[in-house]
Amino acid sequence: MALLLAVLAGCSRKKDKFLSRNFHAITAEYNTLFNGRQAFEQGRDALIESYQDNFWEILPVERLDSPDFIPLPGEAVDPSFERAEEKAIKAIQKHSMEIDGTERNPQIDEAFMLLGKARYYDLRYVRALEAFNYILAYYPASNNIAQAKIWKAKTNLRLNNTKIAIESLHKLLDEEDALDQQDFADASAMLAQGYIEENRLDSALVYIEKAAYLTRKNEEKGRYYFIKGQLYDRVGQPLLANANYDKVIDLNRKSPRRYMINAYVNKLRNFNYEGQDPQLAFNLLTDLEENRENRPYLDIIQHQFAQFYLNVGQQDSAVSYFNKSIRANSPDNYLTSRNYLSLGDLNFDNSEYLIAGAYYDSTLTYVPENTQEYRRISKKRENLNDVILYEGIATRNDSILNLVRMSDAERTAYFENYITMLKEKRAKDSIASEIAEATLANNEFFVADNSNGPPQGGSFYFYNPTQVAQGKLDFKNRWGSRPNEDYWRISTRLGVLPDEAATAAQQEDQDFGDDKLYSIDSYVSKIPTAPAAVDSIQTERNFAYYQLGLIYKEKLSEPVLAIQRLENLLASNPEERLILPAKYNLYQLYESEGDTFNRDKNKFDILQNYGDTRYASIIKNPGKTLEQDQSSPEAVYNRLYKQYENQEYEAVIAKSQDYIDEFAGDTFAPKFELLKALATGKLKGFGAWEEALNYVALNYPNQDEGKRAKELLEKGLPAVKSSDFIADAEAFSFKLLYPYVKNNHPETLKLKDAAQAFLSRQSRKDLSVSIDVYDENTEFLVFHGFVSAAEALIFSETLNREKIIGIKEEEPVVINSQNYRTIQIHKNLQAYKNLETK
Repeated sequence: MALLLAVLAGCSRKKDKFLSRNFHAITAEYNTLFNGRQAFEQGRDALIESYQDNFWEILPVERLDSPDFIPLPGEAVDPSFERAEEKAIKAIQKHSMEIDGTERNPQIDEAFMLLGKARYYDLRYVRALEAFNYILAYYPASNNIAQAKIWKAKTNLRLNNTKIAIESLHKLLDEEDALDQQDFADASAMLAQGYIEENRLDSALVYIEKAAYLTRKNEEKGRYYFIKGQLYDRVGQPLLANANYDKVIDLNRKSPRRYMINAYVNKLRNFNYEGQDPQLAFNLLTDLEENRENRPYLDIIQHQFAQFYLNVGQQDSAVSYFNKSIRANSPDNYLTSRNYLSLGDLNFDNSEYLIAGAYYDSTLTYVPENTQEYRRISKKRENLNDVILYEGIATRNDSILNLVRMSDAERTAYFENYITMLKEKRAKDSIASEIAEATLANNEFFVADNSNGPPQGGSFYFYNPTQVAQGKLDFKNRWGSRPNEDYWRISTRLGVLPDEAATAAQQEDQDFGDDKLYSIDSYVSKIPTAPAAVDSIQTERNFAYYQLGLIYKEKLSEPVLAIQRLENLLASNPEERLILPAKYNLYQLYESEGDTFNRDKNKFDILQNYGDTRYASIIKNPGKTLEQDQSSPEAVYNRLYKQYENQEYEAVIAKSQDYIDEFAGDTFAPKFELLKALATGKLKGFGAWEEALNYVALNYPNQDEGKRAKELLEKGLPAVKSSDFIADAEAFSFKLLYPYVKNNHPETLKLKDAAQAFLSRQSRKDLSVSIDVYDENTEFLVFHGFVSAAEALIFSETLNREKIIGIKEEEPVVINSQNYRTIQIHKNLQAYKNLETK
């Protein structure tokens, strides 16, 4: 015991003795640092294992996530790194032997390296730099100097100090003799990463080649060659890219399989379908798909198979494989988004806009928001909103009108066929249910029997669920429902006899007849018969046709579909307001398609029957722009809006309706609708305003004006819905009102001029005067800017005394600004007067 105490006493960290140095070095390396390295390796392996490579972009040299969050002090990305850091700090605190400014324990620089690495993977890069800088400053003879410089450069790259990192790595590589092979590979790889971040791909190619050649780690070798192939793809050298992908493939099982599969996929993307035999690509894809080892990668293989079929013009097969790739439930969100986007584009190109819209919706769920691609797809999807809406209206209303035009016999026959189809579907669903039950029973049987049973669908009856299901139905038809017991064939044991089964079948048919789902009358009764209802359906359908014609013509550049919809409109006895613009648009469409016969037919029709319209003027003077034309929608709207600002609400309402009819289908039509709604609210109050806005929101849901109307309904109107008045004590501003009949507007205007002159003479810059419309019959002469009701009353007496405004039968109204707003919105001036008299 005495000897042990003597040895321990001799192992002081302050004595530069052989025993002390070796005791602390061995204890630090094989105890504290060993446990710290174990924790670090465990955390790093878990981090790398959870990392999802994005093979659609150039891979980073190092597999390390850079999440958006920054760990707070005391937090850790992984407890393993926290433990590694604790062990490194403990080794430094307990075993450092700094004597006379020199560290005597050769393991302390290892502790600082572990400390820096743990902080680096814990995303605390500034603290990691401290540890690496300490090694460089105080351990110049350490064998970790090269690694410290490399890790310092890696940390600077993470801190976006790219130029500093590149400069330091170049200096390190200039000391080639001082570096071993793996250090040279690590430094070259990080230098390549720096050049990639600066988009200097040619320089990155030089150093990633060195890193791939020198590294001793096959995982890194496969990754570096793959990155090199991606870089050659980016600089437009597919042959050199493929050569590097071949190097990845040649590594086979020496490198992770994900690199090999994606190397095959990238080679297929570079496949020249014009200069090479497509059968080669097909054979390679087939081999990849059928290889059992590739099952985890079927999502990307099937996506590439779909791309192959697109390139060889087999669209149906491409669609099938895009759907297979989707069903693979890939963890790669970008791949899933490409599958949905490709299906959306295919349907878009085939003019299946409703289906395309659904696929674009699915695409957007897998694309990050606030990206350029998200905005591009979202814009394309929004352009389909109108198509989906109006195609739905046209299809639904056409089917209703077809039923309206049918005779009673034709309707009966139509719905009889429909009900028969429903019954057949119900019967098929019953068989499917029986098959599912039989399959489940068979599966349970095979699970219980651990032996190698026969394959599904074998020759034995009970191994085929379809035969079992059909057998059950045949037995029930022949014997009825029997309990599972002995002597089941004896009549007294019968559950349901065959005759009873027939009766039950008849009863089931009777149930079908009683059920509204299988009743012809229930369908016929829903067909509209009132002329007004039928006319409304037809009007809605015709407007949908017109809108579709414009959308296909202007937004989607589908002239054939546009012509079809507009011709359908003209053949459907449309309202007069739609005929002329439809014919003009057909004139333009036929001209763009080179169909001179139909172009001239519509042209002469417009010139002969609508010669005094702006459309005829445009045809006669094609060089005249609508912006310069005083009859253009824009010019007309601007003039009408000025009238709105001048409170000419009745004229705005009347003229808006005329222009809505004249410019039906034009992009300015909803603008006139919204302007009309706003003028209606100003003139007639809250209820009429709400109704008018609701009309705009429902009829133009996808136009900006419809969205604005909806926003006002949801946010603006609720804020002013209350017609209650507030107390004057709560107000800070007041007004003085003089009501006048609108028919005497010139006289009121003279009073306003006189009042303004009086205010100017009195230097009352705090007050102003205006004429505000109240309703169809009344307008106010309003004085604004009083700070109290008393001041407003005194001022009214001054106006009387100065004979600016003569004595009226009705007293002027003093009202605070909030209540004035209320009476203008709800048109409840009389309610306010009644309140004041109480």
